[in-house]
Amino acid sequence: MTSKIKNIGRSLKLAAVPLMLAALAACTTGFNADVSRFQSQLPAPDGQTFAVVADDPKLAGGLEFSQYAQLVDAQMEKLGYHEASPNSATLLVRFDYGVDNGRERTTGFSRDPFWSPWYGGYWGPRRGFYRGRLWGYGWYDPFFDNDYDTVTIYTSGIDLKIDRAADGKRLFEGKAEAASTSKSLPYLVPNLVEAMFTDFPGNSGETVRITVAPENAKKH
Repeated sequence: MTSKIKNIGRSLKLAAVPLMLAALAACTTGFNADVSRFQSQLPAPDGQTFAVVADDPKLAGGLEFSQYAQLVDAQMEKLGYHEASPNSATLLVRFDYGVDNGRERTTGFSRDPFWSPWYGGYWGPRRGFYRGRLWGYGWYDPFFDNDYDTVTIYTSGIDLKIDRAADGKRLFEGKAEAASTSKSLPYLVPNLVEAMFTDFPGNSGETVRITVAPENAKKH
């Protein structure tokens, strides 16, 4: 009986290998972001101009902000809007971004045999992060061993608002948020911007999960 149990254990280990590889491969093929968008009478591009400005005054004029603002510029122009100076633009696009200090999570012993959930955070105004959103991560190996691994997870996000310049009326606001093992803004922000503008402006009041290709995949 003991030998049969051992043989069953070996078979289960072998069966788990393809599943483990598939799960790990899925993690490297895309960047997942939760995108929430709200709009009110966002005008069609014809005859409309825009300027991207820092929603956080501390970022205004910075080289880093300028680099990320160019990503938003490109997306707005793809939609048919035309860039102008903040003084003459009909639309002001207020942009902000950030990443938190990370939280250590221990992998193992989850309800799901491959991924375990925990409470992460979502990115809010004033470049702050607030707890409360459920994120899934963490490998649990029920067959190979019961070792624990610790990984640091960072919550990143961007905030995009579009105001009518003439009277300051808010026409659009959206957030794109993600949890990842990277805290590199040059990697995170481009992915979050792309997620924000996927199927833009989206359905008002709806939060969707959007997957975009990882940065290294886009270079090939």
